[in-house]
Amino acid sequence: MEIGHRVDPGGPRRRRPRRVIRAAVIVSLAGCLGLGGLWAWQWWRQPAGPPPAPGPGALARTAVTAGVPAALPDLVVLIGEQEARLRTHPRDARAWAVLGAAYVERGRRLADATFYPTAERALRTSLKVRPRANASALEGLAALANARRDFPAARTWAEAARKADGTRWTTYPQLIDAYTGLGDHKAVERTLDRLMELRSGAAVRARAGAVYRDKGWREDATAALWEAAAQAEQPAERAAWLERCGQLAFERGDREVALRYFREALRVDPAQWAARAGQARALAALGRTSEALSGYRAALAGQPSPEYALELGELYESLGLAQDARAQYDLLRAQVRNAAADGVDGALPLGRLEADHGDPGEAVRGLRAQFRRQPSTAVADALAWALHRAAVAGVTDVADGDVVEAEKEALRLAVRATESKHGGGVRSALYAYHRGMIEKSLGREGPARRHLDEALQINPYFSPLHAPKARAALTALGKPSVTEMPEGVTPGVPAGASVGEVAGGGAGQWG
Repeated sequence: MEIGHRVDPGGPRRRRPRRVIRAAVIVSLAGCLGLGGLWAWQWWRQPAGPPPAPGPGALARTAVTAGVPAALPDLVVLIGEQEARLRTHPRDARAWAVLGAAYVERGRRLADATFYPTAERALRTSLKVRPRANASALEGLAALANARRDFPAARTWAEAARKADGTRWTTYPQLIDAYTGLGDHKAVERTLDRLMELRSGAAVRARAGAVYRDKGWREDATAALWEAAAQAEQPAERAAWLERCGQLAFERGDREVALRYFREALRVDPAQWAARAGQARALAALGRTSEALSGYRAALAGQPSPEYALELGELYESLGLAQDARAQYDLLRAQVRNAAADGVDGALPLGRLEADHGDPGEAVRGLRAQFRRQPSTAVADALAWALHRAAVAGVTDVADGDVVEAEKEALRLAVRATESKHGGGVRSALYAYHRGMIEKSLGREGPARRHLDEALQINPYFSPLHAPKARAALTALGKPSVTEMPEGVTPGVPAGASVGEVAGGGAGQWG
């Protein structure tokens, strides 16, 4: 070996061993993974922000597809969004169905039937685009028919929707409304049972509360509606269920409680016009008539409902303001006439008006036709009262010209409206008053006294016009006589004891 030998720089270089290169690559990758993992760990540890809140259109869409009240401004946004989509996607059956449902809800919230033809066109277009398995369009048509008070059509559409999709829970409230309007109480109970099997939550509790109310189960109805209000996720829905709670409170004569419910509903949703009318009703019962009149006028401005016009007119009449009352009655007739052009059946509110403040014979004719088609408890009561009023007025074209027969027919219908075995389980002061006055006219003083007293026990403030008449009729009937006691009962004699036993101080004596 030569000393001082140098390697030729132009010669071949020595290669780095492969294991050294592999180690370097592994170290680099590990470093990258470590840094990436550390960054991911730091990112994961940071608290996640809340998801973006749904916009107004999304909120309204959720409401209308679930069949619950939607806020009016949100509905306007939803309608605009759906119409924009359909301009570019005209064969989107789902969008057509949502648009139709939104128009139904908008018309219902505003008591504006001019929205209903647009809703019907949208829903029928959805069916045309998708003729089969289109439960959402069928359900929308059922909701539209219910809003128009065409309950036979509502039943047909809702049953078709159920056939298309029996697990779609939102169809069942539409069925319940239709069956209620047709007086089919057994079908109502079956449908509610099925609904509660499929779904729970605020909307279902509210629907159960309405059924319980119609059965006369006041405590159950109040509990169900209160739970619905507590569970509701959106203000418009919560306000609607609070308003129903107020209705129940007023129906049992709790004026102050009703007023609190109505005020809370309006605080939650100032466009809850039914609560505005309810507040006016409670204020009138409390004697605060100036505030009541203002409340009714505000309610009618926001939601021109025939029911509100009738209530305001009767409040005016009770105050001796006959001209103002007539203006409201004329308004009601115009409302019914205009709504009829858009498919709404106004026979019930018009019949109630004509029976007391117009032509009772016309009321009988309209309500008879209505009862043949839609024999609900409400129509049975209204027809009973119209027959009575026609008989009192001496109208000769009812019951084949026999006013006594008209009164007897009226009583049969009033019994149907007030006795649970006939489906009339609702605890209504107005229905009890109507029955009592019909019985009084027929000379049945004992039952008349009992039902007039019942009306005032249920709600002493049920009407500013009719509650005083109930008290006056009860006073005119006087106290019951011995002959009016139930069979087998004698005043001062306990059940099961003879008059002789009591006179002799025997067993069973009571004071």
